[in-house]
This record gives sequence, structure tokens and C-alpha cells, in this order.
Amino acid sequence: MNEKKRMSTSLIYFFGALGGLLFGYDTGVISGAILFIQKQLHLGSWEQGWVVSAVLIGAVLGSATIGPASDKFGRRKLLMLSSIIFVIGAIGSGLAHNFELLVISRIVLGIAVGGASALIPTYLSELAPAEKRGGIGTMFQLMIMSGILLAYISNYVLSDFDLGWRFMLGLAAVPAAIMFFGGVALPESPRYLVRQGDDQEALAVLKQLQSNDQQAQAELDDIKLQASMKSAGFKELFGVMSRPVLIMAMGLAIFQQVMGANTVLYYAPTIFTDVGFGVSAALMAHIGIGIFNVIVTWVAMKVMDKIDRKKMLIAGAWGMGITLMVMSIAMKFSGHSHVASYIAAFALTIYIAFFSATWGPVMWVMIGESFPLNIRGLGNSFGSVVNWTANTIVSLTFPPLLNAFGTGSLFIGYAVLSFVAIWFVRKYTIETRNQSLEQIEASLRSRAHAKGWTED
Repeated sequence: MNEKKRMSTSLIYFFGALGGLLFGYDTGVISGAILFIQKQLHLGSWEQGWVVSAVLIGAVLGSATIGPASDKFGRRKLLMLSSIIFVIGAIGSGLAHNFELLVISRIVLGIAVGGASALIPTYLSELAPAEKRGGIGTMFQLMIMSGILLAYISNYVLSDFDLGWRFMLGLAAVPAAIMFFGGVALPESPRYLVRQGDDQEALAVLKQLQSNDQQAQAELDDIKLQASMKSAGFKELFGVMSRPVLIMAMGLAIFQQVMGANTVLYYAPTIFTDVGFGVSAALMAHIGIGIFNVIVTWVAMKVMDKIDRKKMLIAGAWGMGITLMVMSIAMKFSGHSHVASYIAAFALTIYIAFFSATWGPVMWVMIGESFPLNIRGLGNSFGSVVNWTANTIVSLTFPPLLNAFGTGSLFIGYAVLSFVAIWFVRKYTIETRNQSLEQIEASLRSRAHAKGWTED
């Protein structure tokens, strides 16, 4: 058995999810860095918008290309490629001496971020045993939240340095390099290995991950059965058998964004100052939210495989919708009442907690585990593209909507969409907890046959 297979399962899952740390750091760090970038590079408002949104644009490109490529070249190799792109983008961002180079470097970073968002849920779901898949998949979200927290801390610590923003952006190269060298020792996905005809290698990986050899052999047999079915690419992705998962993935990806959570993560300091906090207090509150997010996500990781995915999504949407309504009402009175300001800040924190415990991780877990094997990379990539596109639209529209309606009225709209999400989950999602990936795929095929559907 070669060296990479002697890596412990804990380290396999850690390095497999490490891209989430970069995902979170690179999307979160710009909220503080842009305050200094715009002064030193003399950026106008239009140019600032491009610097902030460049990662989101790159993420759409990365999701659309790197995810599908993993079906051909393997999950592990593409994870290592993403880490190299992370290093290039981070160093380029830190050294950029003008607006154009900074935007290009941020787009390169975004390609890696998008690639990670499409690859990591797939990779983790294909490695994890069915009874642990939810918790292991949630490690991705835990890493994202940890990365965002590190970004908030670096923004605060480096804010007194003249060139602090260069270190803020460039520091992402360090975990990216660690991710690359960790990737050298990672095993390839056993599902991918079977598709390449390397059953012996796939069995060796499964024996390392499963509790006993009999389970590993049984899982290999199931994988071989599914892998023997040829892929039709986009035809299969949009075909009748995959349609329930495709609708589910698109809906979850969109609702995760339009309920407004990422606008709060990106603009929380602005929201805190709007309700009466000073700038320093707002930045410290931002760090406090980051710490709380990591704790809540860790708890979610521990309970993920004990509660049905659909129940978590429904409970999360109720919690987010109610706290958004409370926050909106409190914000309307915050200008005249310190009590209302604190109620708004408390409701905002609880709202983010509901997101971090439910929709944040569950969406990625469910998309990563639901598509059939032969189009899993393509399907997860498609879901990631939809998610990043929705993220871009929500993030770009938030500032003008905030100016037009104010925080009090704007968040009522996000609350309404949270309640709409409950209807969607009940009607269009399938339960995937405690099922192997092969059982989920077999269920899709059985449903198609039961309804008399045939592939287009």
C-alpha cells in the first residue's frame, strides 16, 4: 500500500475540506481590505465594485470548468490544481500595483474558489460512509466559516499597517500551499477509480475508509454496478431520471443566497453601524459573529447525521424568516432606541446562527451526494454555478436596495423568501440521510421507471 493510503481518515477529510478555508477567507477578507485598497490605488466606486465582485465572477467560471473536469481527470488532481490557482491568485492580489492587475488576480482567485465549491462536496461525499456523510460533508462549511473568521481577524489586526491590505490578501497563499502538499497524500475517490477501471485501487481506498473489509467489498460492488452505466453528459443531467435532483439542486442553491445570509456576512459592519454601533465596536462584533458561526457550524457537523436533511432545512428557514422579521422591526426603531438597536443586533446574530447550522452546510451536502455517479462532477458543478450566480446577483443588488429601502424594509423581503423556501423544501427535495450514494441513485432510477419515464 503506497504512502498516501496510510494517511489517517481524519487527515483525509481535513485536507479534503481545506479548500473551504480558502473559500471563506478569500470571500471574506475583501470586506476589510477594500477600505485601504481604494485609498492607496485611488479607486472610484465603480472600480471598488469590480474588486469586490471579481472573486464572484471567477467563481462562476471555476464552477463551470473545474467541476466537470473532475469526471475526466479525477477529484484529487483537480483539488491540487485548485490549490495552485489559489496560490497564484493570492500572491498576485497581494503584489498588484494597479486596479487591472488586482481585478485579474481576484478573478483567478475566484476560479479556485468556484472550483473548490464544486469539487469538495463531491469528493467528501464519495469518500464518506453513508452514516457519516452529513457530518463529514459539513466539514466544508466549517472550513468556510473558519476562513471567514480568519479574514475578519486579519482585517482587524492588519488594519493599522500602511500596506496591511497586501498581507490580508497574500496570506491566503499559506493554507493554499498546505492544501497542495496535503493533496499529494490524499487518496483518489473510489468512485472515480472504478470508472477508470482500477477496481483494486478503489477497494484499497474503501477498506481504509470503511469499518470492515466486507462493507468495503459490498460498496465496491454497488459502485461497479452504477459506474457501468454510460454517461450522456448534459443530456443525462437534464434528462428525466436526474430531473428531481436537478430541480432540488437549483432551488437549494438559489434559496441559500436569496434568504440574504451572505449579504449579512459581507456587510455586517455596515449593518451594525446603521443601528448605532461605532466603527470599532462594529468590527469587533463582526469578529464575534465569526466565532459564533464556527461554533454553531461545529455543532451542526456533530448532529448532521442524526436529523433528516429536510427537517434541518425547514427549521432553518423558519428560524431565519422569524429572526429577519424581528430584526427588520427593531431596525425601524433603532434610531430612537438603544434597546431596539441591541434587539436588532441580537436577531441578526441568531439569524446567522440558523444559517450556519442548516442552510449553509446542508445545501452543499445534499448537492454533493444526490447526483448520479456518471454526472456527479457535472451536476455538482451546475449547482455551484447556480449558487455563485445567485450570490453575485444578491451581493451586487444589496447596496442599491439598501439605499432604496433601508435595512428595516429590505430584510422583510429576505424573510418572505425564507418562508417560500419552506414550501420548496417540502415539495421538491428528497431525503438523503443514511442512504449510500448508490441507494440514492437507484431510488432515482426506480422513480423514473415507476412513472413510466424513459431517457430523452
